[in-house]
Amino acid sequence: MYPRQIGAGEPVKKALYLTAVTVVLLLWLLPLLAVLMTSIRPGSDIMMGNYWGWPSSFELVENYLGVFTQTPMGHYFFNSLVITIPSVLGVLCLSTLTGYVLSRYRFRGNILLFAVFVGGNFLPFQIMMIPVRNLTLALGIYNTYLALIVFHVAFQTGFATLFMRNFIAALPDELFEAARAEGASPLQTLIHVVVPLVRPALAALAILLFTFIWNDYFWAVVLSPSDSVKPVTAGLANLMGQYAASWDLVSAATIVISLPPVALFFFMQRHFVRGLTMGAVKG
Repeated sequence: MYPRQIGAGEPVKKALYLTAVTVVLLLWLLPLLAVLMTSIRPGSDIMMGNYWGWPSSFELVENYLGVFTQTPMGHYFFNSLVITIPSVLGVLCLSTLTGYVLSRYRFRGNILLFAVFVGGNFLPFQIMMIPVRNLTLALGIYNTYLALIVFHVAFQTGFATLFMRNFIAALPDELFEAARAEGASPLQTLIHVVVPLVRPALAALAILLFTFIWNDYFWAVVLSPSDSVKPVTAGLANLMGQYAASWDLVSAATIVISLPPVALFFFMQRHFVRGLTMGAVKG
């Protein structure tokens, strides 16, 4: 059922394994390397077909400054922050509440309600494109920040509820019994017992949600046709003209818009382990 560890006396297998891992890693990193190299090339290199060779000159500062001075990516970047941050916070709050209730309270329809949250993850979101667009038009929020925030929260809460419910259900029952014995209300138990203990789960979920919502392209195109609220994923496509594209600026913009999820990961990774036993009873 589990892969057997390669022993010290099997040099051939170890060499084959290392070779396979290296090849796969290089193939995976090759597109990223191409984008990085293109982002520091002058536009003339790309026009001459120099895609993989050594750049004739390095225009790192010029290209990356040009992303914000020669294109509207700064505005799109701001739009993505306005959409992503409230969406992540909303999903974290809702999924923590629903996960707490579904994991710790037994009531009629508990399993059915949980199945509804989980079942929504199996629906292809493309089939909801026209109903969602018509709903935003009926509500008068089409082509606004609110439309993208509301539907990102709605579509991500199902997965987040599954994630948080399973994590909260694994907490020891003695913690909740001790909280009830001390006279804590359900809300106090959630705030003072559950939230400190699920901090690693919240950190991991926040990274996933931020990445999903920040990188979303489908709903960005469907619900924000104008540049006023368009996020970076849809705005990046505007940098490519009908007949030509400044691939040096496009590549630099691609690297820039990939930095926030990476930065968030390094900022939040210290919370993965800390807080696992915070608030636990002794003895």
